[in-house]
Amino acid sequence: MKQIKIDNKIISEKHKPYIVAELSANHDGKLEKALKSIYYAKKCGADAIKFQTYTPDTITLKSNKKNFRITKGHWKGYNLYNLYNKAHTPFEWHKELFNYSKKIGITCFSTPFDETAVKLLEELNCPAYKISSFEIVDIPLINLIAKTKKPIILSTGMASYKDIDLAIKTISKFHKKIILLYCVSGYPTPMEELNLISMLDLKKRYSLTIGLSDHSRGTLAPIIATSLGAALIEKHFTIDKNDNGPDSFFSITKEELKDLCISTTKTWLALGSIKDKKVKKIEKENYKFRRSLYVIKNIKKGDFFTKDNIKSVRPGDGIHPKFFDKIIGKKAKKNLYKFNPLTKKDF
Repeated sequence: MKQIKIDNKIISEKHKPYIVAELSANHDGKLEKALKSIYYAKKCGADAIKFQTYTPDTITLKSNKKNFRITKGHWKGYNLYNLYNKAHTPFEWHKELFNYSKKIGITCFSTPFDETAVKLLEELNCPAYKISSFEIVDIPLINLIAKTKKPIILSTGMASYKDIDLAIKTISKFHKKIILLYCVSGYPTPMEELNLISMLDLKKRYSLTIGLSDHSRGTLAPIIATSLGAALIEKHFTIDKNDNGPDSFFSITKEELKDLCISTTKTWLALGSIKDKKVKKIEKENYKFRRSLYVIKNIKKGDFFTKDNIKSVRPGDGIHPKFFDKIIGKKAKKNLYKFNPLTKKDF
């Protein structure tokens, strides 16, 4: 499996999960709030902040026909053009957003949705690209992004294996720096529909670095995903749910983002690595208190060892309890005294 770096941070199961704070539409059309969001993403411990680079005209058509109207869910009542007009991050903001991110020391990258977005992001030296679940079928766009030879984070919501196969094949013509994100494109996603165990199938099938793009509420799903080997976690976040932005209803707060960063790291640390079972450093102090064989009654030289004069007890200074049955019936070589450990020299 190829080692993948974004801004010199390695993304793999051997490193703590790489946390991506997805800003999406949670700037609410205000540059000041976008900059403030970057600040809090850094302060909360995220490794990266991610944007979405499009305009309503590059992602849909300005039409109010039935096919363009949203009739269910939280965005009911919008047509696609109006929703994306409200949600998009203006192109003219990007340079300032990238510069500010660099200034405070957090990686930023984006999801481009067309050729003009890729061109803009390349001019800003974007270090990696995300391909959204909805665009996994846009092979010309994926081909264009892959040509940059930057790491690609490929989200798989709604995708069949054929969709994923074709996207990976397209990228692989140019490079193998692919992170595959398990995703359920439901906003929000109910816990009972996450089916996170499917991450293991993705990992086995494609032998790629895997992660999670999560739209469920709270931070439990990313913690579970980390335990299943997720090397990257992407989560929408907002600094103020009260603003009621287009994505805020399923986004985590800055407090939850901080908890997410801490909890996934602790989960990763707790998992450790697969190796021979050895005594851990923290266990060594208690190792001496395991059981061993002790004299529990004074024994004279030549007396037989019996169940009445030796016993398996704590601490572990005597010989191993596994020898108990073999010692019973043997004779003591010398006088032995109560409360002393039994040694091989005693019989």
